[in-house]
Amino acid sequence: MIELEYSLIIEATEEPDYFGFYSTELEGFSGIGHSIEDCIYKAKWGMQEHIKLLKEEGLPIPPKSQKPKIVIQNEDKMVVA
Repeated sequence: MIELEYSLIIEATEEPDYFGFYSTELEGFSGIGHSIEDCIYKAKWGMQEHIKLLKEEGLPIPPKSQKPKIVIQNEDKMVVA
């Protein structure tokens, strides 16, 4: 069972032990980890902390996802124009 309140996107980088993660459902939330499992663990606790900070600042808290998903993909490359 996914124990996250919001969906999570994990992006693999060219480095084998470096991953970025974020949630499109929870604005401003992101982090890094050294494995997929590390990202999920950090995201679980990080989301709770992020929501706590939003409450403290009086900012809106998005509704929890009814069906949170974890997507693992390669990072998007930035194109220099």
